[in-house]
Amino acid sequence: MVQYYHVCKRELWFMANGIDIDRETPNIQRGTHVDQTSYGDTRRSFLIGNRVQLDILESGEVMEVKVSSALEKPARMQLLFYLWYLRKVHDLEKDGILAYPTERKRESVRLDETTTAEIEDTIRGILAVVSLDSPPELKTKPYCGSCLYQDFCWM
Repeated sequence: MVQYYHVCKRELWFMANGIDIDRETPNIQRGTHVDQTSYGDTRRSFLIGNRVQLDILESGEVMEVKVSSALEKPARMQLLFYLWYLRKVHDLEKDGILAYPTERKRESVRLDETTTAEIEDTIRGILAVVSLDSPPELKTKPYCGSCLYQDFCWM
């Protein structure tokens, strides 16, 4: 939900209200393939509860793998949420790595006072969006044309 919140609040609302996208589309399949085939020898996936799934590198860092850096802030916020969750819920201090294997790009991510406040604001924002009776107002974004929810927005 963190990533959806920073990409499109309407998309977040649709997903949170059980209106899910077709997971078999080429873009979704490409992302799944990159995630499943990158860094497989140095990372392991963990499911915490039934909602939080994260990857841990052998070094102990939390890793988030994305196909492209086009939506870098949402990906960084998702990783920061994992770091915040581990700190707040499990009292574990971890650093993170945001990786774009197709671009051969990696970035270190750390949770600090500023990013902690951003994550906590995001969580409050998510709760506000998902509690709405109808989706938030439509705001056109550069990537609307490739969004799998566009049929719901542009009807």
